[in-house]
Amino acid sequence: MLSKLSKVAIYMEGHLFTDYGKMGHGVLRYLPNPIVAVVDSQNSGKNINDCLPIEIDVPVVNHIDVAISLGAKVLILGIASSGGKIPKSWFQVIDRAVTKGLSIINGLHDELKIKYKNKLSPNQWIWDVRIPQFIPKIAAARASQLTNKRILCIGTDMACGKMTTGLELFKWAKKNKIKSSFIATGQIGITVTGKGIPLDAYKVDHACGAVEEMVLKESKQDWVFIEGQGSLLHPGSSATLPLLRGSCATHLILCHRASMTHLGPPAEHIKIPDLKTVIELNENVANACGISPKSKVVGISLNTADLSSK
Repeated sequence: MLSKLSKVAIYMEGHLFTDYGKMGHGVLRYLPNPIVAVVDSQNSGKNINDCLPIEIDVPVVNHIDVAISLGAKVLILGIASSGGKIPKSWFQVIDRAVTKGLSIINGLHDELKIKYKNKLSPNQWIWDVRIPQFIPKIAAARASQLTNKRILCIGTDMACGKMTTGLELFKWAKKNKIKSSFIATGQIGITVTGKGIPLDAYKVDHACGAVEEMVLKESKQDWVFIEGQGSLLHPGSSATLPLLRGSCATHLILCHRASMTHLGPPAEHIKIPDLKTVIELNENVANACGISPKSKVVGISLNTADLSSK
């Protein structure tokens, strides 16, 4: 699929500075490929290292053709739109990219491979990251029999740093020569690591089993980091429970955006409890019915991006 030598452009039109740009932000931070440009006409002429707290030299350009002239061979859709749907306005850019011979990485729910299957050259491909690649067995707490450490990032809300925390801990573990692996469970993690499961695309009955299967595959690793999703506090999230159940996590890292007192929209009317209460909630759920080893929150990761330095 994506060779580490392939030059990449990221489409982020209008969302370089919004939470919807998190796919692009994650790719800019962690993708090992050379990134030649970010496409965003609203910020054309700037450089990423002047716009975001990311130490990478990437120009922001106003059109996909400029990115192609800089050597782009792959276009990554770097915006996580509401509901995971591809807006109609994007298809002009995608059409142009396909016509010009670029391959596409799509992290949204709409499947582009079917739409463009008759328009691709032999060297082109489309990777719809959120398409499940297998149907798992029903979970049965099989991971509880493993003897390794399974570290899951949990959160007080959506988009509060679970993936970033997991990837940074994984990077630290590798640097310190700890035999470890990272299980990606969302489109960004899958894109930057090249493997994983799109958890929110699995049927509810299969979600726990998909996590369990991935964890069992990593049984020879001493430490397994599992990318967190959602929050037990959020009424619109169903992702944390299958992660807890499927992984039988031994260690939990609580992630929290330090400036937040309430959940983000559309649940902003819900107050976030004190962190001690959140910790107890997640530990109680993780250990319910005794199917998991005694799981404990062993650390807190605070996202302080919204705070001043004073």
